[in-house]
Amino acid sequence: MLNTVVSSINSWIIQVRKVKAIYYTLNKFKKTETGLLHAEGWCPKCQLNDVDRALKRGATSAGSATQPVLNTVTTKRTPPTYHQTNKLTSGYQAIIDAYGVASYQEINPAIFTIITFPFLFGIMFGDIGHGLIMFLAGLYLVVKEGYFSKRLKSFEEIFLMMFHGRYIIMMNGLFAVYAGLLYNDIFAKSLNIFGTSWNAALVGPEKINLEGHYGLDPWPYGEQYSGHPYFFGIDPFWNLASNKLTFINSYKMKLAVILGLTQMTFGLILSYYNYRFKGKKLDIYCTFIPQMIFLQCLIGYLVFMIFYKWFAINARSEAQPSLLICLINMFLNFAGEIEPENHLFPMQRYIQAALVVIAVICIPWMFGAKPLIEHLYPRVRQASYEQFENDDEEEEEHEEHSTMDMMVHQGIETIEFTLGCISNTASYLRLWALSLAHAELSEVLWDMVMKAGLGMNINKYVNPIALVVAFAFWACLTVAILIVMEGLSAFLHALRLHWVEFQNKFYQGEGHLFAPFSFARMLNGDDDEQ
Repeated sequence: MLNTVVSSINSWIIQVRKVKAIYYTLNKFKKTETGLLHAEGWCPKCQLNDVDRALKRGATSAGSATQPVLNTVTTKRTPPTYHQTNKLTSGYQAIIDAYGVASYQEINPAIFTIITFPFLFGIMFGDIGHGLIMFLAGLYLVVKEGYFSKRLKSFEEIFLMMFHGRYIIMMNGLFAVYAGLLYNDIFAKSLNIFGTSWNAALVGPEKINLEGHYGLDPWPYGEQYSGHPYFFGIDPFWNLASNKLTFINSYKMKLAVILGLTQMTFGLILSYYNYRFKGKKLDIYCTFIPQMIFLQCLIGYLVFMIFYKWFAINARSEAQPSLLICLINMFLNFAGEIEPENHLFPMQRYIQAALVVIAVICIPWMFGAKPLIEHLYPRVRQASYEQFENDDEEEEEHEEHSTMDMMVHQGIETIEFTLGCISNTASYLRLWALSLAHAELSEVLWDMVMKAGLGMNINKYVNPIALVVAFAFWACLTVAILIVMEGLSAFLHALRLHWVEFQNKFYQGEGHLFAPFSFARMLNGDDDEQ
């Protein structure tokens, strides 16, 4: 008797939970005067026909003489947010939902995060070897997902996190390989795939230091340097240069600023589409336009100087301006004379003064234009309201505010954006910092462990054993430190860049998810009310 109960108790528990969930849901129905049940709920438009067929099929199987009726009801309540995802996109959607669920009909950042997140991760984690290992690990979990899905309850929580994020791991590894090709970096070494543009034989012994490194100077063309850049990525000859770190640092730092401006500008463009879709013309003219102008006058000008210096300034130019000093002097030395060492292009003094004036004008434009127009023209204020009302009738979402309250709110937004233009740009320098740290740790690990094993010369019996031990030690440290720990660090920093620097330009995240009735959610404990 007890053996029978033990073998059946799990199925009984499941049946009881299902019946309880059904009756719990039925209790939300209202009984009409004719004895029929009436209920209202949310349903995606694309699945209305499926719901209608399911209701009719249920009525037929139950032998009911009354056919169910499905009608679309117009309401001012805020609908829940529904995102249709698959195995690849669900992980990135979970990243966005952890920050905040998108408001109804708000642009979903997950669409762009599928590409931008692994790309920024790859910029910080760029290494062909490390990225390939991560890609293969994620690919293995993807290929074996059917096997692991049947045994999820037997694994630890850490493995479950990796399994649920298997597509993220695979994509991060793939983009890390791409960035590693850009950096031409594989386990702290370089690949000469397309042929170096430098002629080592012509560099000369006076250019070689005691460690066998070259001091590279691309002038004049046609001698040590051919004048033709490496086809893709960084020339492998830079791996032997004594000024390698100076060159790579400058390259990655400028790349981080360019990528930061690109993503922040894209975020502002998405805010424009949010405003236009909701009919908020006042926000377009009083928020989007001044914010875009302010950002481009400061950070956009900095990126312009980066590109101009790349194209117009060479190693033998008379002036070697510091871009950071040029940007600071825009404000501290307003409309003043440009020092010869910081001179970039003609009319630089007047162009910088004009950009500062335009940026300063944008501040009161962002701060006072919207509250003033709403105060003078009350009807315009309605265009700033949301399309739907709150579910809770006791709380009024659009209560009246005084002009002073609106100015305080707009002032906070203005201060946050103006200061954020500088701080967010500086925050993108983490792309350079983590990439530098990853490359240097990889180089130190190779020199201290693997290179020592390769250079060991005791005897023909000990050398192979020492090399195997050194390789095993190097491989373990590579996986533990450079892939797992550095990978987690790059993941968290990429998460921060998307949540703070990117999404705060356009994303509100004040919605709530669509949670339909589901036995699977109830049995997994996702629906607490059941």
